[in-house]
Amino acid sequence: MDYFLTGGTGFIGRFLVEKLLARGGTVHLLVREQSLGKLDELRERWGVDESRVKAVVGDLTSKNLGIDAKTLKALTGKIDHFFHLAAVYDMGADEEAQQATNIDGTRAAVNAAEAMKAKHFHHISSIAAAGMFKGIFREDMFEEAENLDHPYLKTKHESEKVVREECKVPFRIYRPGMVIGNSKTGEMDKVDGPYYFFKMIQKIRRTLPQWVPTIGVEGGRLNIVPVDFVVNALDHIAHLEGEDGKCFHLVDSDPYKVGEILNIFCDAGHAPKMAMRIDSRMFGFVPPFIRQSLKNLPPVKRLTSAVLDDLGIPRSVLSFIDYPTRFDARETERALKGTGIEVPRLEGYAPVIWDFWERHLDPDLFKDRTLKGTVEGKVCVITGATSGIGLATAEKLADAGAILVIGARTKKTLDEVTASLEAKGGNVHAYQCDFSDMEECDRFVKTVLDNHGHVDVLVNNAGRSIRRSLALSFDRFHDFERTMQLNYFGSVRLIMGFAPSMLERHSGHVVNISSIGVLTNAPRFSAYVASKSALDAFSRCAASEWSDRNVKFTTINMPLVKTPMIAPTKIYDSVPTLSPEEAADLVTNAIIERPKRVATRLGTFAQVLHALAPKMGEIVMNTGYRMFPDSSPGVGGKSIERPKVSTEQVAFAAVMRGIHW
Repeated sequence: MDYFLTGGTGFIGRFLVEKLLARGGTVHLLVREQSLGKLDELRERWGVDESRVKAVVGDLTSKNLGIDAKTLKALTGKIDHFFHLAAVYDMGADEEAQQATNIDGTRAAVNAAEAMKAKHFHHISSIAAAGMFKGIFREDMFEEAENLDHPYLKTKHESEKVVREECKVPFRIYRPGMVIGNSKTGEMDKVDGPYYFFKMIQKIRRTLPQWVPTIGVEGGRLNIVPVDFVVNALDHIAHLEGEDGKCFHLVDSDPYKVGEILNIFCDAGHAPKMAMRIDSRMFGFVPPFIRQSLKNLPPVKRLTSAVLDDLGIPRSVLSFIDYPTRFDARETERALKGTGIEVPRLEGYAPVIWDFWERHLDPDLFKDRTLKGTVEGKVCVITGATSGIGLATAEKLADAGAILVIGARTKKTLDEVTASLEAKGGNVHAYQCDFSDMEECDRFVKTVLDNHGHVDVLVNNAGRSIRRSLALSFDRFHDFERTMQLNYFGSVRLIMGFAPSMLERHSGHVVNISSIGVLTNAPRFSAYVASKSALDAFSRCAASEWSDRNVKFTTINMPLVKTPMIAPTKIYDSVPTLSPEEAADLVTNAIIERPKRVATRLGTFAQVLHALAPKMGEIVMNTGYRMFPDSSPGVGGKSIERPKVSTEQVAFAAVMRGIHW
């Protein structure tokens, strides 16, 4: 047999060609001139040469598919089956492109099939042709389609109408459900349908342990089918006798609700499941005009757009959350009876679908997520850059090709660090500054802007920590003043100094090194935690004002890090801490990803505990407070440290890894 296919190099097409070749036929594929190279690759995949898969150069939107008269004449009377698969399968495509491909392209395919005198015409339509029909849509229904407002739904309906009304070749129409990857290999060629929600699932997995229950939506029933079922059914039905003029639904007769689908993929992606799913019908008592008015409020629209953009979900996809249509498939079930061709249950093959997406289709795979790609040639300022977290971060940014600006109090140490970084090829500019002195902060800002023009990334790392119980601080109010002076006022002074140029350029990123103590309310660190909390609050307010001007803030609630700042507290030698290099990784990842907050799961859990059960959180922290003694400096140099760290202390610190005690 001889076959002719439009869209034969596409996703469904490449699997169908493989089935047709297995029947021993010769396949003619419509391809554009620029796609001939792709066809050569596919021939290699199929294990055939040009004698079995022949290229027919043309264009879907031209008369007779743009096939020249000589080629058209050679094909006349030879084609047993003409398969029209080419179409726009993209909810986000513009209306003009969908009109040209789906409707005009179908008309050109029908005309070409007639010119070739093809024996059968097979139109691969879609369940989208039913629109948003409320109820059960049968295979013999067409005009009953309703709510065809979206261009995709409208053009799929109209293209099927072209076949029904204009095609003189005996035709068959197939309406597949939402086609996803191969149930055996997971192979898929793009993000579509349920794939739009995979990034959301992945982000939830990174944030919460798998055992934490979440809240989600119930939604309507989405008809999802794997590409191998669609192709196997299509191949079989196309070769049956006496089926012309009929329509076949290639669908799942027992479709899942949106919430069930998301939970299945949450399980496949090892993410928390939605233990409670909200049905939108619960809000049916709210008048439609009120719901619509709320949706159109500017803050709601902006928030919705920001969330959808972050997750890569087209806004139009939301209209399918409550998809109202069910599909009867009795003609398809009759035609496939006894063949063993049936839709596999999603639970059985969801893991391979997820795995293929994460390995090949995850949008983050195609972004430059390297530190070099983010900061090369960018002006990055780090305060407190001569030791600890600041030095480790400076080394990474210098290696990545940043224009590195570093500041610290001690000139000798600053010069040593600069020489070391420059010896490794770093582009380093060092300026001496005491960031607790507001006049010096202003001079630092002016010097940096005069010399470099602007700042792309500001890392507020310089800080002071004091570990002392309140009972030992009644006569030491200056501890609170000097901690606030550096940790809060110094950082805010720099932010306010560099912000005007960032706002003018609509580009800037401020990274504040905060503390896990802000989330845990760490005892003995009231001065330190208060100063960091103030900076956190300031940054949240600033981010709210500058969100639409692309000036971003990231707060890193850093766990305990082994730096010179904690050296006086000898008990920290025996508890788990991060190394400065590990802490610097948190900073550089924050520069790359630009999240609102970076925190450990324990820190996040502590914050939730203090919010939901504040008394319980207080008791836990008080237990730690009583278990660990004050350090020598906290009591005026008098040693009250235990001679040996107890096993209870070690065990408690291990469970509460990263928390300051």
